Amino acid sequence: MQLNDLRPAEGSRKNRKRIGRGNSSGHGTTAGRGTKGQLSRSGGGKGKGFEGGQQPLAMRLPKLPGFKNHNRVEYAPVNVARLEALFADGETVDADTLVAKGVIKHNYVPVKVLGDGEITKKLTVKVDKVSASAQAKIEAAGGKVEQAC
Repeated sequence: MQLNDLRPAEGSRKNRKRIGRGNSSGHGTTAGRGTKGQLSRSGGGKGKGFEGGQQPLAMRLPKLPGFKNHNRVEYAPVNVARLEALFADGETVDADTLVAKGVIKHNYVPVKVLGDGEITKKLTVKVDKVSASAQAKIEAAGGKVEQAC
């Protein structure tokens, strides 16, 4: 037996129904759609989500929930533990140095230093915002905070 001798089992495969290919095919003229009516027309039938003329669910629900403040400023968060790990004693922390060390992607993104972790190094922090706990930890370690804004 060769690969080219292989055939599917008798009766396991059916020919597809070729619609609208002449009356001798058995599916000509109306092509199995019946005579007249919405479903006999091309493009006929009801759309997805049609509820018999009732207002569809998608239109009954509100478009967007809640309120979105278009003036909201998204800050890139940086914790003091990260500053401790990446910066040496006496260094200045600003957007450019954070980009250089790979902490943030771009220097035009506003940065906020958060107080998670501990810090022992004396750092000068010049960023857009600093949380109260982060500021207390930086100043306790002998560093200083200079906010840009």
